[in-house]
Amino acid sequence: MILRQVRDTVADAEAVQEISLASFADPAAPARAAVPTPLQLARTRHLARTDPQGCWLAERDGEPVGAVLSMRREGLWAASLFVVRPQAQGKGVGRLLLERAAAYGRGCLRGMVCASASPAAARRYRLAGFTLHPAMRLTGRVDRAGLLDPGDIPVHRGNATHRHLLDSVDRRLRGSAHGPDHELMLGHFEELLIADALAGSGYCYRDGGGVKLLAATSKRIAARLLREALARVPDGEPARVEFLTAEQEWALDVGLEVGLTPQVHGFVGLHGMRPPTPYLPSGAFL
Repeated sequence: MILRQVRDTVADAEAVQEISLASFADPAAPARAAVPTPLQLARTRHLARTDPQGCWLAERDGEPVGAVLSMRREGLWAASLFVVRPQAQGKGVGRLLLERAAAYGRGCLRGMVCASASPAAARRYRLAGFTLHPAMRLTGRVDRAGLLDPGDIPVHRGNATHRHLLDSVDRRLRGSAHGPDHELMLGHFEELLIADALAGSGYCYRDGGGVKLLAATSKRIAARLLREALARVPDGEPARVEFLTAEQEWALDVGLEVGLTPQVHGFVGLHGMRPPTPYLPSGAFL
């Protein structure tokens, strides 16, 4: 088996996402061709450029069998993707990949991962020293009758000129800014929402029915941003909010207000830090 760095090429981006789709596929579901999204391909190439030493591909007999994408952001190491083909699992591929990616994070005081419900992934992250916080997701149609009056905190659309605010909120909550990842998210997510008032500030990315990342300096502002994001979900489209830990009860309360259904789903893994709150991480950009 060969481990090599992921290259900033179309071929490597497609290989990584093909492994990911195979890894997360439901074996009981009918086989069908799955197509990676433009953001998934762009994320792979973006991290291959910004963090080449944190992105690795495992190949056996010339066939890609596993991949890991990770990043370092101001003292925080985060795993964006960690996948192994089902037929290659249990053979040491995942251990070697994660060891190589974790070596890139050596010297970082903090670590963060968003893990699926896979027992193999949970075991591997725990052995790597992460504290695993069980997480929920909220799904369903938004009951607009449950949306409360927004009060006196204005929310408006953001853009690249708000980078200082984004970086400031990031550093306050997780000790590090997302840095160049905001450029990718601004280019691929449908909407960036900003709240900036005397009481504090925050931001939220929304794409279709999904709330992709939310950070705020208070629970009040976070709840206001989440309500606004859910209010903007197109009619008839299901909403989705992921990776809520027990510290994010403010988000659970908002979801229940508008009729969303909570389900246990995956883990948020943390190393050297407490769960940031109020904060809803992005699975891809943490």
